[in-house]
Amino acid sequence: MTAIAVPTTVTPAHAADYIALDEAWSTHNYHPLPVVISHGEGAWVTDVDGRRYLDFLSGYSSLNFGHRHPALVAAAVEQLGRVTLTSRAFHHDQFGLFCRELAELTGTEMVLAMNSGAEAVESAIKVARKWAYQVKGVPEGTAEIVVAGANFHGRTTTIVSFSTDEVARADFGPFTPGFTVVAYGDEQALRDAITERTAAVLIEPIQGEAGIVVPPAGYLAAVRRICDENNVLMVADEIQSGLGRTGELLALDDAGVRADLYTLGKALGGGIMPVSAVVGSRSVLGLLKPGEHGSTFGGNPLACAIGRAVVKLLATGEFQERSRELGGYLHARLGELVGHGVSEVRGRGLWAGVEIAPGGPKGREASEALAARGVLCKETHDSTLRVAPPLVITREELDLGVEAIAAVVAR
Repeated sequence: MTAIAVPTTVTPAHAADYIALDEAWSTHNYHPLPVVISHGEGAWVTDVDGRRYLDFLSGYSSLNFGHRHPALVAAAVEQLGRVTLTSRAFHHDQFGLFCRELAELTGTEMVLAMNSGAEAVESAIKVARKWAYQVKGVPEGTAEIVVAGANFHGRTTTIVSFSTDEVARADFGPFTPGFTVVAYGDEQALRDAITERTAAVLIEPIQGEAGIVVPPAGYLAAVRRICDENNVLMVADEIQSGLGRTGELLALDDAGVRADLYTLGKALGGGIMPVSAVVGSRSVLGLLKPGEHGSTFGGNPLACAIGRAVVKLLATGEFQERSRELGGYLHARLGELVGHGVSEVRGRGLWAGVEIAPGGPKGREASEALAARGVLCKETHDSTLRVAPPLVITREELDLGVEAIAAVVAR
């Protein structure tokens, strides 16, 4: 192996210096915008050169409550002064309270605490298969899970096995069997894919990575109905769409539908640390026994203390209401751009996919131009801007972001 010459003693002073360090020493699995953030508060961040930016991405919904929300920081600081990790080899005084409060908030019966969103999805897949074998009677090793095309549930080997994004899949096989992919929003395709071996349907109530794609009216209710008719679990991935982002606690609530299992993450950690969970029915999650699944850091004291503070914020309903009210305003403002450099606006609440019209800038170009105007956003699939500001944002700040998008996409 040939050694590569890299800088060894660089004292960072400006953004370019930090970017050079990243490029020299980190794996290039991301293509970040050339902005180096050093501070954040509310809906704003500041870079190492002192320039402020409006955050229109919120860490892909991880920062639903903005940067350094005082209640969340206080909970973290208080717990840091007590104990941060015990492992699940022992009980600790935050765990049971976190599980009970999260279950009560979400109207579920049991919580499986994990760390990352991908871990939550992997956990849901495992427990759904276990339910298929132990309860439904599917022959061992033959369980199937139906998923939607253009999905995004994470980047582990098993999860990319059922991705339709070739960038996520290329050179990572062989892939895990047991998944059937159908078109998102196609009720008949889903019905046709169900067999006697189907354990679950895993679905995003709104597809985030695909460009904030909202399914047709009645589709989610149809998914629930098909699952009930065929003794199949419905698993809702609410890692991006949940916890206030769409104007409801869970995006599925807007359809009046309940899932058997939900995967939660991102905002559950308050923008402070990774916290995720599978929540749902005791008849499913209760099948797991000691030694069958676990995580050293899952449900650690610091994570639980932060998660409890997040639950407390959501329990008031304030953030859901802000997302509904300000989301309506955001979509109205973005809708004014249709025909003026924008071909379509999709989404719900403070979550929007802005489709740049043909002939306009590519998504990456638009994201860089927005950053130059002091607004941080990110593209997906070349032509879509993904807009997801913190739920603490104001109307005036939304106006700043929309006006910057209007200037960038104008033709």
